[in-house]
Amino acid sequence: MKQIVRERLTKAKRRIERRLRPICWSEQPKPMLAASNIQYEVADRGRGLAVGGIGAMHLAAQHSGLVEMIDKHVHVLKRHLPYHESDHVLNVACNLPCGGTRIEHIEHRRNDEVFLDALGAQRIPDPTTEGDFCRRFEDASQVEILMEAINEARLHVWRKQPKEFFTEAVIDGDGTIAETGGECKQGMDIAYNGQWGYHPPVISLAATGEPLYLVNRSGNRPSSEGAAEYFDRAITLCRRAGFRKVRLRGDTDFSQTQFLDAWDDQKVRFVFGVAAMPNLVELGENLSKKAFSRLERPPKYELKTEPRRRPENVKERIVVERGFDNLRLEKEEVGEFPYCPTKCKKTYRIVALKKSLWVERDQQRLFPEVRWFFYLTNDWKKSPGEIVRDANRRCNQENLIAQLKSGVKALAVPVDNLVSNWAYMVMASVAWSLKAWSALLLPEQGRWAKTHGEEKQKLLKMEFATFRQAMVQLPAQIVLAGRRIVYRLLSWNPWQHVLFRLLDQLRLPMRC
Repeated sequence: MKQIVRERLTKAKRRIERRLRPICWSEQPKPMLAASNIQYEVADRGRGLAVGGIGAMHLAAQHSGLVEMIDKHVHVLKRHLPYHESDHVLNVACNLPCGGTRIEHIEHRRNDEVFLDALGAQRIPDPTTEGDFCRRFEDASQVEILMEAINEARLHVWRKQPKEFFTEAVIDGDGTIAETGGECKQGMDIAYNGQWGYHPPVISLAATGEPLYLVNRSGNRPSSEGAAEYFDRAITLCRRAGFRKVRLRGDTDFSQTQFLDAWDDQKVRFVFGVAAMPNLVELGENLSKKAFSRLERPPKYELKTEPRRRPENVKERIVVERGFDNLRLEKEEVGEFPYCPTKCKKTYRIVALKKSLWVERDQQRLFPEVRWFFYLTNDWKKSPGEIVRDANRRCNQENLIAQLKSGVKALAVPVDNLVSNWAYMVMASVAWSLKAWSALLLPEQGRWAKTHGEEKQKLLKMEFATFRQAMVQLPAQIVLAGRRIVYRLLSWNPWQHVLFRLLDQLRLPMRC
């Protein structure tokens, strides 16, 4: 970071800290928001942009090799008149961090002269052209080529990570419903919950929250259908990157027992939930009491302030007032036993979680209830409690899917058939990958390595809406000076020093 940039950021930080410093206020005669003489004018020479961080996102796409890989491998356009495949992909991906939530919002970017100048473009595709590009993906193989091109760029980013990053790759799998109110979208169907739409599974890397593979399917298909193929692809991808160990995780729908022996032969560890089938419940009940141990849950968070009184549990009060049955957890116990699934030739390990509950009504105990949860694994070293906690951490992938659906809006279905909507989902998910790469490309060396590492992890785990506010929606003046496009930021926020550290890295050539 240049010295003058560092000094200006420091001054801006001091000004806002002074403005927000604790003050013993006296009674104020007027409201704090007192502006009244507000006038609007149209600038003549000054040219501004509300999303000054979009230039950094574009540089990240170039620096990672994403633009090059897409144009090299994806060929769905016969002629480039005037756009390339990468133009279409980045057009969709850049619309989302700029605040767009629908493909139609690309029209706002297209009619913003300053936005076009900021990206060095004379024009960008309009929404109808973008929809036509999605429809040019005629079969699944073309969308898979696009995903592999994105993953080639992902490898470049991963190879810049420290050695500790490659200790183990934890790959999660889960499905979700991409609901639509449309009636004429080819491939849509009724899902298990009665919603109309598609049912795409997401295969992701747990450490970074990146969607490695996203596959669109009809809404009535089971969530695990075809997941083993993409698990295999993710394993190959992670081993190409240099991960020393690979572990798979999934819920009960993803415990595809016919593939377990092959994964075990490849020394791939796995932890899958298993449905509480009668034979497993019987095996769990036949275990002696000594075979079970109490499951201790770690605290949900570390208390950084003084303990405070717990607020009233409104839900529980309403349940008691209305005489509903209330389930109260008494204890959790874990045990284990060997088990050979029907479609396997090898014996694996079942970790049984026994939850002892009491059913209450009107604050009176009625009867006890026991619920069983089972986890199938080939990890014989970890304790049963560690296996359960590891399986529970897969819930972070549900947060990723929630971000892809409601934050990024990547699981929208704006086009008219299954494959074209799949292509749109993959292109839109690039916006989330660029967010992850912005964090992964940050350096962690020097005297401030600990602080920089914490900032990196915070940015990596940040919700998309927060990322958009912190790193993209920055008001900036755009100055075209010679062969340069200068983004002159017009206000300060606490993440600007991270943005400038990222820009310093993006100016360096990518070395893998």
